[in-house]
Amino acid sequence: MSEKKTALLILEDDEGLRRQYRWAFPEYDLVLAETREEAVAAFRRVMPPVAIIDLGLPPDPDGVSEGLAALGAMREAAPDAKIIVATGNEAREHALRAVELGAYDFYQKPIDIDVLRIIVTRALRLYELEGENRRLAAVAQTARVEGIIGNSEPMLKVLRSIEKIAGADVAVLLLGESGTGKDLLARAVHALSRRANGPFVAINCAAIPETLLESELFGHEKGAFTGAVKQTIGKIEVASGGTLFLDEIGDLPLPMQVKLLRFLQDHVIERIGGRQSVRVDVRVVCATHQDLDRLMATGKFREDLYYRLNEVKISVPSLRDRDSDVVLLATYFLRIFNQQFDRKVKGFSSAALAAVKAHPWRGNVRELENRVKRGVIMADGPLLTAGDLELVEVPAHPVSLDLREARARAEREVIQLAIAESGGSISAAAKLLGVSRPTLYDLVKEHGLAVEA
Repeated sequence: MSEKKTALLILEDDEGLRRQYRWAFPEYDLVLAETREEAVAAFRRVMPPVAIIDLGLPPDPDGVSEGLAALGAMREAAPDAKIIVATGNEAREHALRAVELGAYDFYQKPIDIDVLRIIVTRALRLYELEGENRRLAAVAQTARVEGIIGNSEPMLKVLRSIEKIAGADVAVLLLGESGTGKDLLARAVHALSRRANGPFVAINCAAIPETLLESELFGHEKGAFTGAVKQTIGKIEVASGGTLFLDEIGDLPLPMQVKLLRFLQDHVIERIGGRQSVRVDVRVVCATHQDLDRLMATGKFREDLYYRLNEVKISVPSLRDRDSDVVLLATYFLRIFNQQFDRKVKGFSSAALAAVKAHPWRGNVRELENRVKRGVIMADGPLLTAGDLELVEVPAHPVSLDLREARARAEREVIQLAIAESGGSISAAAKLLGVSRPTLYDLVKEHGLAVEA
């Protein structure tokens, strides 16, 4: 089965030129039109990614009214399509006006087929690149939960799982290293659930002394022990109707494990010093960085409690396993801390990016966040260096003295700086560099640079 060809619409009233187009673009599915009305109708029906339109068309062959009207109608129907306009040598100002109105590019007659093919190929490449960026942005938007940034497959898998289980009122166990964002995922489970309007109550089982933990969880009555001067409601009871997040559940002492298991079985608690049972409706989400299998094997974690808490288990990947997210997260934190501290750091030096990619990130996202925060505060120049981030520079290869390679390095650095200076806007960066936007897109692709969607 032959591969479907890409549609290319051409609006041209000259039959000789239409034959020339047929010969020039055999790899495309050509949609040929002679009039504005015919072209606009075909464009709306086919929705081609690229179109070529002649500005001078009957009944105004010496003007541009018909061509500009066709351009406007096509832009309205598909703003992302790339419209290329054709004009005579004496009407360059009309072509520039068309570009101002949204045309992608223009060429002047007589036709140079090689040049026109380059323009069309570049337009299609840009259309596909923008489409891919929109697709990735849409995936990120639909899969992203508040506070979680990432497009890597391991993280998207976790986010898809969160979205699936949030609506089911089951206990969730989040396993992963410290600093991977388990607390944010727990909040996401709550926010996407039917309990979202109820309370979200978090307690760190490792941060509270064992002697106080029972009171913190279950509450106590007045006079239950020395210092209990009033009735205090425990965290479990406070979370009724919502979600209770037990962070570092692996550090929960064994006596508390027994009491928590009893609550999970019966959904009933008794405050310390109390005689009345209190029924509580709460969903439990737990997290730990510890190996619960090892703790159970050594008798430090109850197996029956584990299975109560582990109705659904989600393993949260470390930052080391999210290679494509590291630079994305670093850039996100840079933007956040620029705003927070009123700084104007433009981006990362090439050495800093290399160091960021090479660092093992044992502290995961939390470590990355802290290093970028320090870097933004301490930076002296427009770009963060490896030293600003307190990272070890990756040993560089000896600098080549070849002039072509030196020019390429300089060109790449200037392009990066221009894109950073313009806030990621390709149009603005192209103006700074004194090149056209299509040329800059080609240079970005040639140097393998990442452009933010």
